[in-house]
Amino acid sequence: MALFAAARSFFRKHPLIANCSTYGLLYVGAEFSQQTVTKKFLTSPSQDIDKPTLVRYAVMGTFIYSPILYNWYKWLDGRFPGIARKTILKKLVLDQFLLTPPLLVIFYTGMSLMELKFDDPFEECRKKFVTTFQRSCMFWLPAQTVNFILIPPAFRVIYMGFASFCWVNILCFLKRQKLEEFEVAN
Repeated sequence: MALFAAARSFFRKHPLIANCSTYGLLYVGAEFSQQTVTKKFLTSPSQDIDKPTLVRYAVMGTFIYSPILYNWYKWLDGRFPGIARKTILKKLVLDQFLLTPPLLVIFYTGMSLMELKFDDPFEECRKKFVTTFQRSCMFWLPAQTVNFILIPPAFRVIYMGFASFCWVNILCFLKRQKLEEFEVAN
């Protein structure tokens, strides 16, 4: 109980730091779980975890995505308070069609830059964007409906962290797929 009270106090006093730390851990945790399943169970059990990739996901989740999401939901809840149907619909549309496309561009190009792919850091984004956005709509529209109706604003980024843990597993899978697979699909 004392640990819960301390965590709650920390979230109240330092909401940005607490949300960024939690979201970042969940974000990198998704990549770790993806690597564990892929490298330890689906392929050769002797493969090591790819630590540089974990670092890239930690940077993306902790220092890039979480501050964006923290400020986005703070703005969104301030601009559109409440859980009326019309309000939820506005939040869903804005979240999925205004925020998600730039986040996907940031993800693919940011990861490419961290992978030192300077020749064309937008290539993966161009080839995977449409498929990723379609899957994003199928995942996030229901997840965000729950978020906007049931989750208190102070815990939105944490909820997003847990939902993102699931989503990032999907994103990690898409990221691992070869570009040629997307040329055939699109």
